[in-house]
Order: sequence, then C-alpha cells, then structure tokens
Amino acid sequence: MSAAENYTPRLQTEYQSRIRKEMQDEFGYKNVMQIPGLKKIVLNVGAGESTTDSRKAQNAADDLTLIAGQKAVVTRAKKSIATYKVREDMPLGAKVTLRGKQMYDFMDRLVNIALPRVRDFRGLKKNSCDGRGNYAMGIKEHIVFPEINYDKVDAIRGMDIVICTSAQTDDEARALLKKFKLPIKD
Repeated sequence: MSAAENYTPRLQTEYQSRIRKEMQDEFGYKNVMQIPGLKKIVLNVGAGESTTDSRKAQNAADDLTLIAGQKAVVTRAKKSIATYKVREDMPLGAKVTLRGKQMYDFMDRLVNIALPRVRDFRGLKKNSCDGRGNYAMGIKEHIVFPEINYDKVDAIRGMDIVICTSAQTDDEARALLKKFKLPIKD
C-alpha cells in the first residue's frame, strides 16, 4: 500500500473522533447510524458568456478541476432558448461532485483558506438550508482558492457550492456544519 492510500483527511478524522460524539450528546441519538454526516459537495460554475465563445465553458471546467482536485464536466443546454441565444447542447458551465476524501479535503480548504480570503466576509446566512439538511452558498469570485493562478484567469466567475448532509432537519445540518467550523451566522 502506498502512502496516498493510507491518507485520511484531517476533517474526516476529526468527524469520526470528536464531531460524531458531540452531535450524539447534543441531539440524543439512540443509534450511531442516526448521527448526520457529510454525503457530498457539489460545485457548479456558470459561464453565461460561453454563448458567444464556447471555450469559456472549458476554461471554467479547467478552473473547477484545479479547485476540486477532481475532473469537472462541462454542462450543456438541454433545450434551445432564443431569448438568451442558447442552442440545444451548447456548453454553459461546469460542475463537479465531491465525495469521500476529496470532499473532506475541499471542505477543509473552503473553511480555512478560501472563506477567510473573501472580501468583506461577515459569515454565511443561516437560512440557506433547504429543509432536508442541505446547505447552499455562493462565492462571487473563484480566485479566493489558492489553486487558481490570478495571472492565468480569463474571467472571474462566481461559484455555487451545495453541501449535502444526511441530517433530517435544518437545525441538525447547521449544528453539524458549525462543528466543521463553517462560519454560519446565528
């Protein structure tokens, strides 16, 4: 076995050793399988300017691949919309779904590196949960991630980040994410 196969992300170890116990004490779960955890993180970048230049969507996918550490796929239009000059199967953006070790690594970089670099950052909104334990947030500039070389960026893009948890309620999801040190305002 190589060292890469034995590698366990810091946040995953923290979840297994500390966060699960704290969640069980706080919410009184009878079964350890009831304790919520992270399921996946979905990153999405829209490249609306790709209607005039199809390379923009591929550039967005390349940037997203650097940020996520996993290959991003180019998203395409499902149907034509004449008002927006969109044709069917036209590239419009990029997305990537992170699970397992990549998910914990990304969460660690998001909380400790990217969010503190956001200009005028005052915390995340607490009402961004969807009622089923998922938390959605947006970042206006993808250049807050250290993997992106500012000199090689063709355009500054926004990014949607959806953190999917196995929590049943919004309160459980917020408590879990706060224990992961996500800066959610009260």
